[in-house]
Amino acid sequence: MNIETILIESIAAAIKTLYGQEAATDKIQLQKTRKEFEGDFTLVVFPFLQLSRKRPEETAAEIGELLKANQPVVSSYNVVKGFLNVAIAPTYWAGLLHDIDKCPKWGITEPTADSPLVMVEYSSPNTNKPLHLGHIRNNLLGYALSNIIAANGNKVVKTNIVNDRGIHICKSMLAWQKWGNGETPASSNKKGDHLIGDYYVAFDKHYKAELNELMAQGMSKEEAEAASPLMAEAREMLVKWEAGDAQVRKLWETMNGWVYEGFDETYRKLGVSFDKIYYESDTYLVGKETVLDGLQKGVFYRRPDESVWADLSGDGLDEKLLLRSDGTSVYMTQDIGTAQLRFRDYPIDKMVYVVGNEQNYHFQVLSLLLDKLGFSWGKGLVHFSYGMVELPEGKMKSREGTVVDADDLMEEMIATARETSQELGGKLDGLTPEEAADINRIIGLGALKYFMLKVDARKNMLFNPKESIDFNGNTGPFIQYTYARTRSIERKAAEAGIDVEAATAPAAISEKECSIIRMLNEYPSVVRQAGSDYSPSGIANYAYELAKEYNQFYHDYSILREENTDVKTFRILLTRNVGKVIKSAMNLLGIEVPERM
Repeated sequence: MNIETILIESIAAAIKTLYGQEAATDKIQLQKTRKEFEGDFTLVVFPFLQLSRKRPEETAAEIGELLKANQPVVSSYNVVKGFLNVAIAPTYWAGLLHDIDKCPKWGITEPTADSPLVMVEYSSPNTNKPLHLGHIRNNLLGYALSNIIAANGNKVVKTNIVNDRGIHICKSMLAWQKWGNGETPASSNKKGDHLIGDYYVAFDKHYKAELNELMAQGMSKEEAEAASPLMAEAREMLVKWEAGDAQVRKLWETMNGWVYEGFDETYRKLGVSFDKIYYESDTYLVGKETVLDGLQKGVFYRRPDESVWADLSGDGLDEKLLLRSDGTSVYMTQDIGTAQLRFRDYPIDKMVYVVGNEQNYHFQVLSLLLDKLGFSWGKGLVHFSYGMVELPEGKMKSREGTVVDADDLMEEMIATARETSQELGGKLDGLTPEEAADINRIIGLGALKYFMLKVDARKNMLFNPKESIDFNGNTGPFIQYTYARTRSIERKAAEAGIDVEAATAPAAISEKECSIIRMLNEYPSVVRQAGSDYSPSGIANYAYELAKEYNQFYHDYSILREENTDVKTFRILLTRNVGKVIKSAMNLLGIEVPERM
């Protein structure tokens, strides 16, 4: 039984004894005591004043006195207005450490056969360009969120929807036809996604030149865009694709194949994965059929130009295009079809979309449309909305080729980790070049991932590679180094023949040791809170606080050189469990931790 449950039951019993009435346990609100006050847990007594019919201070003191007299885990208490601060006996914390040590997956709730099934969609790349910095944040958030939801006892399906059709794909295809000269990833020695991205940029370059030429002839920008032969060819290619034109489809399959090979390589390096991948080319027709069915039933309406729309003005929104006048689909149509296929494939209890906050309106509309179409799960969709990533230099633009490429960024981070290790000197001595390279990879990618995930996902963020790799402060390498330190102590203890399994509670333990055990005790509730709030940053910042607390302990107290055997083994046991929980927290974030640094 955890300490919170023990306290809640003891407080309920005290209220029954003192006031002769039952107190609902959901009204017993325990909070972590604020740092400026003494104590471990704080009870808000205001809900019980009707039972005591006494002042808040007097009620708190009566409950505190009874707890101290009858509950051995309570060592002392103090009252601050209507708040009862309770201190837990150090001997209890010592016993709790042994309980934590016996639980290999402390803080993690394993799913059962009856657990809810949650599907999480993330990544959602377009096949006309490689993954970039924005995709990195999306993938890291989606993967971490999936892990956290699973750690809360849910079954999870990680899914990806690849936007492999549409006018943007046709732009890259047309550019390759016109200016590619048969270039392939093999002939150019480029990753396939990078190659196709180059042609997307090339299309935009020629398109802008064409617009400038038309405007020089006296056309307005709008007239030039409408008259653009290049854009007309791209639209014609999209119509041919949807009509199943053999040549267009063959080119599309070839170029998308190049892109998928590139994507897979990037995903592997980033350390994210999917259980199921959907493709817009397979889902848009399902959505199109559903929209036409909704049109027949009067849910939607057709305009004179043959386009199909949803009128959401009655719901406080505007009108939404679902099918263009030429019959081609839009993103909303595809999302309707994909949602149907997913709920057909899996018995999903909840669907979570990890998509940037620029799409807030889109998912508000999607949820409403699915509900209007009669799908019971429409209103239950969750849009995990996150902010954009910017660099010190400003925003990125795909069409102009000014994005920060995901592959390049990961390589840069690994190179920076390598340089930092060399500057520190001697840290990786004795390792093979392959082992050292792997540790640099873990550190570099850990720095990148942690920097992305420690920020509240709802906020826009500024990514600074140099700050992220720092071995001090709230960074991934700092936490990784702390874990490596715990492993080093464990190895040295084993070499010295110290039997940690036989560790017993010493006669006295320090306040710092109690503080660390309190933090270890909080881990299950941190995981629960991160799951209910959809907040990877909650896990990240907990890992940092635990690492910081342990490092202060490490510098202030002897561990392996401690002369008292009971104290020494207890501190090694504490070290082992700090390492265990740090590794668990970082794993939830998708971050590896090295055995040495």
